Amino acid sequence: MDLKFARTDIDAKPKKVELSKIEASVEKDDSIIFYFDRENSHKDLLELQDYFEAKGKSFYMSEVKYGLADNDYIYQVHIMK
Repeated sequence: MDLKFARTDIDAKPKKVELSKIEASVEKDDSIIFYFDRENSHKDLLELQDYFEAKGKSFYMSEVKYGLADNDYIYQVHIMK
C-alpha cells in the first residue's frame, strides 16, 4: 500500500510513502502524527487503520480543513502505542 504525504506547496505533487517506512517511524516513537494528502482514498486510510489496530496500536484519523473550498483538506493520522 502506497500513501501520499500532504503537499507542502500548493503546486507540488504529494510525496509517496510505503507502509514499511510508516511502520518504522511508528516503532521508533511512542506517538507520531502523519499528514496525508486528499488524493489518498479513504479506503486506503481505513486499511492503514486496520493494520495498526491489529498490531495493538491506537489510531485516530480526522480531516483537517485549511481553506474554504470543499477540496481544501488533508487527513491527520495519529498513531500511538
